Amino acid sequence: MPEQHLVLIGLMAAGKSVVGRSFAARHGLPYVDTDQLVVEEYGPIPEIFANHGERYFREAEARAVAGALAAPERSVVSLGGGAVLDSGTQQGLREATVVFLDTDLATVRPRISRSGHRPLLTGDPVVRWSALAEERRPIYESLADIVIDTRGLAVPEVVERITAALDEGEH
Repeated sequence: MPEQHLVLIGLMAAGKSVVGRSFAARHGLPYVDTDQLVVEEYGPIPEIFANHGERYFREAEARAVAGALAAPERSVVSLGGGAVLDSGTQQGLREATVVFLDTDLATVRPRISRSGHRPLLTGDPVVRWSALAEERRPIYESLADIVIDTRGLAVPEVVERITAALDEGEH
């Protein structure tokens, strides 16, 4: 296991939160979901977007990520899909082991089709998700120490692949 934080990145609905919680539980580590930190501090994300806009949300998100990464105790941290757009977050990730949970539209389609709580998927969620995937995938890949293709895998299998990659030093 790495000595620094293990950070999960990837597109919305890729499974970062559920995988992060499961990985943390399996390895006896604290778990932090930065979206949840934002909600606790500022309220529901859709309301933040509606009342203050995306820029305000991104600033709050960057503060939450910085706080999570500054914590002295090693933990598993799941980032919101767009958190990696912030240059400060990108710099902070250099001090962590970063796992990109890669996926495809077929895998996330059932999750995003019923996702009224995702402001960036307003309109046609499939078209919006695909556009975000095209835009963000190169960023995720450039930041990742480990890439896990989650297509067709259950959560325990993803956790096992992350564990194996860490054990084998593939980062």
